Amino acid sequence: MIRVACVGAGYFSQFHYGSWARMDGVEVVGACDLDLAKARATGAPAFDDLGEMLVQAAPDLLDIILPPPAHAETIRAALTAGIKWIICQKPFCMDLDEARGIVAEAEAAGARLVVHENFRFQPWYRAIREELEAGAIGDVLNATFRLRPGDGQGPEAYLDRQPYFQQMPRFLIHETAVHWVDTFAYLFGPASAVYADLRRINPVIAGEDAGHVIFDHGHVRALFDGNRHLDHVADNLRRTMGEALIEGTRGVLNLHGDGSVTRRGFGSGAVETVLGPDTWDGFGGDCVHALQSHVVRAMTDGTPLENEARAYLRVIAVKDAIYASALDGRKVQLEEAV
Repeated sequence: MIRVACVGAGYFSQFHYGSWARMDGVEVVGACDLDLAKARATGAPAFDDLGEMLVQAAPDLLDIILPPPAHAETIRAALTAGIKWIICQKPFCMDLDEARGIVAEAEAAGARLVVHENFRFQPWYRAIREELEAGAIGDVLNATFRLRPGDGQGPEAYLDRQPYFQQMPRFLIHETAVHWVDTFAYLFGPASAVYADLRRINPVIAGEDAGHVIFDHGHVRALFDGNRHLDHVADNLRRTMGEALIEGTRGVLNLHGDGSVTRRGFGSGAVETVLGPDTWDGFGGDCVHALQSHVVRAMTDGTPLENEARAYLRVIAVKDAIYASALDGRKVQLEEAV
């Protein structure tokens, strides 16, 4: 039995706790939050002091469900307590230097540190990667993702769910588009250059909430076109958060707002279904559960890990390059950053 403790009981933590509760061979032995009532509401043994929980609960794995300002201190507390498996929510740490330092400390302690970057675990991206690896649309040339969650309008934007979004000085890229920095790399390989044009539309938001980013992935050009004011066709705008088109030399793949993936070959009007509509009622095709199950398999069976923090440093470096590009108005080449 793997003993899991969680720190953080805010809005998104419901998906973490719900996933652990459904997992065979896992016991949630602690939930920690500064608001003890929120910790108690998870149904797990509740704590408002992290050090106390780590001693009393003695977890095998710590799941960190906190914003970036708390990441480094929390990871260090886990390492001091001898925890050897840690999952930490994205966006990871406050900046690249802090993230590098934490990665080095975890490695020195012999701990496995995984970033909870879950979008690559969404079933539609797994299906798309299988299609690309099978050569179903030939060599990929272009890819576009249009972020259209429709949740960024007006003075009340995000207040009912994640109010801290309004105060983030870097928002669209740091909090949201980072998902596609990682997902594009998962599908097309590492980015070699970026060009970005970012803007703020809603005046109550401190950071940018719309923009375009062009990624060079070898011979693939990928466009992230993000605007949190606009929506797309979906019964649940947050399922896929938008739509994607991937174009190759022999055909195209489409990701639709219902989570389905379709394929059309060149010279044909016939559209084939690769993956049917998503039926999961929670977040993102149950990608939180897929990621956490992936980590448990690595713990029990020794299977390779995706999203270890060392590899995720490049995602942070690409994110930084996006902001540098938008500031300077130029394409930024990505050198070896980690």
